[in-house]
This record gives sequence, C-alpha cells and structure tokens, in this order.
Amino acid sequence: MNEAEKMVTIENENISAVFGQYDVNIKKIENTFGVHIVNHGDDVKVVGDEKKVDAAARVLTHLRTVASKKEPITEQGIQYIIDAINDTKIDEIGKIYDDVICLTTNGRPIKPKTLGQKSYVDMIRNNTIVFGIGPAGTGKTYLAMAMAITAFKNNEVNRIILTRPAIEAGEKLGFLPGDLQQKVDPYLRPLYDALYEIMGAERFAANMEKGLIEVAPLAYMRGRTLDNAFIVLDEAQNTTPEQMKMFLTRIGYGSKAVITGDITQVDLGEGKKSGLFEATQILKNINDIQMIALTNKDVVRHPLVQKIIAAYEKVESKKKTTDKKIEYGSLRGKRK
Repeated sequence: MNEAEKMVTIENENISAVFGQYDVNIKKIENTFGVHIVNHGDDVKVVGDEKKVDAAARVLTHLRTVASKKEPITEQGIQYIIDAINDTKIDEIGKIYDDVICLTTNGRPIKPKTLGQKSYVDMIRNNTIVFGIGPAGTGKTYLAMAMAITAFKNNEVNRIILTRPAIEAGEKLGFLPGDLQQKVDPYLRPLYDALYEIMGAERFAANMEKGLIEVAPLAYMRGRTLDNAFIVLDEAQNTTPEQMKMFLTRIGYGSKAVITGDITQVDLGEGKKSGLFEATQILKNINDIQMIALTNKDVVRHPLVQKIIAAYEKVESKKKTTDKKIEYGSLRGKRK
C-alpha cells in the first residue's frame, strides 16, 4: 500500500462544525475510508492509502462548503456526501443550500437537500409537466407542494389543486363514517399536513374557503379544464392508465402539473397496470415534459429508511431474476 497524505484547509470558524461533537464526523470519515485525520489550526491532514486519502479529503472539502453556508452537518448529510463522492455533479453541492423555495410558518427554509432533489426542483421551474418518481422519503411530494405554494404566492398561478387516487373509493370506503368528503379525507391527510406546515392552518382554511386551494380525490378531476393552476397528483402509481390519461388531459393554459409516485409501491389489484408506469413510457420524448428518478440516495428521512429501501430493492431484484429463470425454464420445457 502506497501511503500518502493530503492537507485540507478549513477555516477556524468552521472547524467545530466539520469535526462535530467529540469529533464524531471525523471518526465516521476515518472508519469509512480507513484513513487517519488530524488537525493543526486551519490545516487538516489526511493520511492513508492514496485513493482513500483523496476521497476522504474531498468529503472534508464538501463538508467545509456546507459549514460555510451555515447549514447543519448531520449524520445523514455526511453519508450523502460519502455516497455521492464519485458523482460528477458533487462539486455543485454548494448550489443546493442557496436554493430556498419558501419558508414554513415557523420560519424554517425549505430547500432541496440532495443533488437529485435540486434537479427535481429545477425541472419543476422550467417545465409544464414533471414526473417525480422515487421511494418514500425522497421529498418528491413535499417539494412539489412547496413549489406550488411559492407559485401561488408569487401570483404565477391563481389556485392550487392537490389530488390523490382514492383506491378504496368503492365498497370499503362506504363503511367509514361521515359524508363523502369526510370519507376521502384520510387518503388526503398527508397533503393537508404539508399544507398546514408550509402555509399555516388559518391561511390554508381561508384560501380553501375561497376555492383558491382544492384538495380532492382524483375522480373529482373528470370533465374539468384546469387553467392557471398548479396541480399536484400524488401517489400516482395507484392510477389506472385511463385515470392518468384523464388527469393529464385536464391541464389548461397557464397551468403546471407535478405527478409524483413510487412504482415499487403499487396498491392496485392484481393484474392491473399502473398509469404512472405507462405514462413514463409513452411521454418520455415529449418536449416540456420531464421525468426524474429519485433514488434511496435522495431519502431525507431517518438514515435507517435508506437501508430499508436498499434491502427491499435487493430482495426484489433477486426475485425478478428468479422469476425470469423460472419463466425461461418453462418456455424451454414447452419446446419440442
């Protein structure tokens, strides 16, 4: 092993943030890359195998950028930088923290937290229709709603329409108490929660009463033309191809639509095709329609969520391989 060392300059005011309490951040980098890190004032020295030293030094450099933006350095954030260190766009990480979409009611800035999320937000800004596809926790719905509220506040649209397919809208839903709106509200609760946090309950209620914000099941969109609106279709993996076509053809002049979903979490009955999956195949080459696939690297929930998603993806990948082998074997058996 060729031992090498590399120096990274970190300004004194950022040292404590980069190192973390009891040097927890440095220990994580050391354990990940098998290097040794020591600091002398503003100079931080990384010692170890040449390739690993280079990678660890690059992580430190990006953490210095995060600290200089006065952003908190979390375990999740460090892991993201480590996982993305070989991404060709990693040098753009500073741009993530400059992109404030809006503020919540308690003054917390809403920003993209990964390069994938940053690309997603930019696509929404620059296109009429965007498909945001990815696993739970990637912020696809929350960011879309933040963008919708920002467009509404900036008078870019006259209203916000948030919708989800209520896949239990048949017999089972009838057993729930209340009128139709009360029956479907549980399916729309995640959308309400995000609206309350970003806009505030009172302001949301006032705009809802005026008809400027609408939260409704997808079935309510049929037969309408939605002009000058920002429309978010959530849980789109549970639309049928007919429902997806119906929704997409509602979009009118001055409107923008974001369709979010996770094609690995389809709750439709067995044998039913997902409208989201079909739409991504049919519409992928149309101008002003963009699609992004967020991954487990873009998950911004508890670090365990990333591991859970990765574990399920591994099992599902093995199952697909096994199913193909079984199918191929059965086909061979039919040959004469």
